[in-house]
Amino acid sequence: MRIVAAIPARLNSSRLPKKLLREICGKTLIARTYEATVNSNLFDDVFVITNSPEIIAELESSKIKYIFDDNNYQTGTDRIAGVVSKIDADIIINVQGDEPFINSNTLKSILNTFIQDKLNSIGIVSVMTPIKDEQELKNPNNVKVFTDVSDNAIYFSRHPIPFKNDLNISKAYKHVGIYAFRKESLIEFAKLDEGKLESSEKIEALRLIENDIKIKMINSNEVFIGIDTEEDIQKAIKIFCEKDNL
Repeated sequence: MRIVAAIPARLNSSRLPKKLLREICGKTLIARTYEATVNSNLFDDVFVITNSPEIIAELESSKIKYIFDDNNYQTGTDRIAGVVSKIDADIIINVQGDEPFINSNTLKSILNTFIQDKLNSIGIVSVMTPIKDEQELKNPNNVKVFTDVSDNAIYFSRHPIPFKNDLNISKAYKHVGIYAFRKESLIEFAKLDEGKLESSEKIEALRLIENDIKIKMINSNEVFIGIDTEEDIQKAIKIFCEKDNL
């Protein structure tokens, strides 16, 4: 089984412009994410997919492998699906470029889900982590996910779900921006059009839900800090500078 990690990268971000090129203790955000993914030692190949000359300049400067695709896409998964024919792999993990704290234990859990699926009945796997406080629950930058008894995603939303009169957050989960696909499932995703739910919530996973395609969710208790705001950047700088003794 050949397993690769693809990191889709676009320059513009509505919430934090050019965030992938923001420096975090001497390295850009995209370089930090790439390094963390490579250092997991779980993949046969790791590469970035982009159409941005500015990002390419950074990738070449940092000697980061990449695939250039000049097309514009709605989402990161669309970007990977657009070059899927060029990818030699059985399993493709979509690692968001703004996830520099990606953890090897979580990646191992994703891969084990596929390995243990002897019937190849699982085509897509993603990650959720428990929400720890009310502020995190209400933050629209945190995508919430609700699952069925088999841990397949029922719905994703930027609103707090499930609804709780007492705001009991013990059963609330945050979606972590990591997707893993069997290659044939990624090819199928590429054929789907954006639906009304995805357009409304701006969550690509809803395209799959709307088309009755299952997403297996695994629960991780690792700490994930996706970079969406200036506050997130400052948190990342503090963590990495302490880690690197800077």
